[in-house]
Amino acid sequence: MTEPVSPLSPAGDRHFDGLADKFAASLYGGARGELRLALLDRLLPEMLDLRQQPLLDVGGGLGQLAGWFAGRGHPVTLAEPSAEMLARAREHLAGNNVTFHQAPLQALPGKAPGPWSLIACHAVLEWLADPRGALATLASLLAPGGQLSLMVFNRDALRLSNVVKGNLEKALEDRLEGKGLRKRLTPISPLTHGQIEAWSAENDLVIREVAGIRVFSDYLRHPPESEADRERLLALEHRYCRADPHWRLGRYLLYTLERPIHPAQEATP
Repeated sequence: MTEPVSPLSPAGDRHFDGLADKFAASLYGGARGELRLALLDRLLPEMLDLRQQPLLDVGGGLGQLAGWFAGRGHPVTLAEPSAEMLARAREHLAGNNVTFHQAPLQALPGKAPGPWSLIACHAVLEWLADPRGALATLASLLAPGGQLSLMVFNRDALRLSNVVKGNLEKALEDRLEGKGLRKRLTPISPLTHGQIEAWSAENDLVIREVAGIRVFSDYLRHPPESEADRERLLALEHRYCRADPHWRLGRYLLYTLERPIHPAQEATP
């Protein structure tokens, strides 16, 4: 009997071969995906110092983020472990200044060592068995003074979502992680702000900016139906996404992390 193919990599990470259609429909095809992209369109220029510098897009998926940066003059290197997702990204980004690598995050010190002045890693760490080690790898690729745009799935928002849905026992027992099986898209390693704070400090990274992505919209009883209501919701999300305490319950947490330039590095020719 043929053994079923595991959706997990040998390292225990969740990759997305065979799931490109579901991934596109679930994460980008609906109103929540559109809102996420619309918020990023506003927040990235506010939270990053963008000077058309080369970008490493880690776990670039279908290429939406790479396309955003490429369209603003950044030469982009997109790394993605899934052959299927990478093929979709190539098609989506045809004609743009983008280089492609089929590689997991852990292989990037050999595939795209840099050092990079700008790295984006959005919605990747929560699909890895060792997100702490992954952040250390990203830090090793970053140049002094470089910026890492990091977005992670928020464990605290996942707990609230389960309570709202009536999954009280699951929330009490803190059984929030997905198993990475079949076609389910609950992350296997949802993260907390406290973890990002601690792991950033371990790797000499400073949190310069933080925002919550979709602070309100996932809890609406009725999603907005008209274009006017969608614009109002976007305005509301943008107004409060960086305000305490609201940002802490965004479905995703978006960070700008920076590797400081130390005096000894400034003296190096």
